[in-house]
Amino acid sequence: MNLTLRVWRQAGPDAPGALTTYQVTGASADMSFLELLDTLNEQLIERGEVPIAFDHDCREGICGACGMVINGQAHGPERTTTCQLHLRHFADGDVIDVEPWRSAAFPVVKDLVVDRSAFDRIIGSGGYITAPTGSAPEAHATPVPKETADRAFEHAECIGCGACVAACPNGSAMLFTAAKVVHLNVLPQGAPERGGRVRSMVAAMDAEGFGGCTNTGECATACPKGIGLDAIATLNREFLAAGRRGGGGVGRP
Repeated sequence: MNLTLRVWRQAGPDAPGALTTYQVTGASADMSFLELLDTLNEQLIERGEVPIAFDHDCREGICGACGMVINGQAHGPERTTTCQLHLRHFADGDVIDVEPWRSAAFPVVKDLVVDRSAFDRIIGSGGYITAPTGSAPEAHATPVPKETADRAFEHAECIGCGACVAACPNGSAMLFTAAKVVHLNVLPQGAPERGGRVRSMVAAMDAEGFGGCTNTGECATACPKGIGLDAIATLNREFLAAGRRGGGGVGRP
């Protein structure tokens, strides 16, 4: 396959950026998109040029480190992570635009790398369960119904890649925040801090400068783990209920 890549190049956070055109020849349809960028970087290094910076780690669709907008779609044309997107989904001779996540809360560090530490600060504000120190409790000490456990696991699958933010026309982080709130709040272990958790995490999300949610649904469409809009509906109910109860627990005012 011969492909034309138009890649966003930006030397640093304060430097101007622009799309730069590259030709890649001899690519295999079985290559992943990150392997395509690896191939291009090898060619750039051989020519004495600066390679393209992009995030990656496990390359197995688990860690959520990779992320870029490909032809206007977060992670590309398939509902998967960028590392699991293969070139068989493109045609020989295609022109492919590659850009970083676009959000005021995700400033560009270099080229396709953005700073997603805003997600870490949202988690730090309440995305955990406070437990007393000491020996581990008996595994069956707190029974959890299977339906509840399944729902918690479904939302815990969020890998924090940021595709939901990149896909949202408002740059909202509601789906990410909702997934992190729901997977703890539905469990009995998360009940003591339930109200304070949702209030603190929503406040942290707003403080980071993410846009508001208008339920366009693009976040759920782009999510590689299939987390649905029902998570946002649950977050809204939890937030309203926390207001009536006056909060409590994590981040208690």
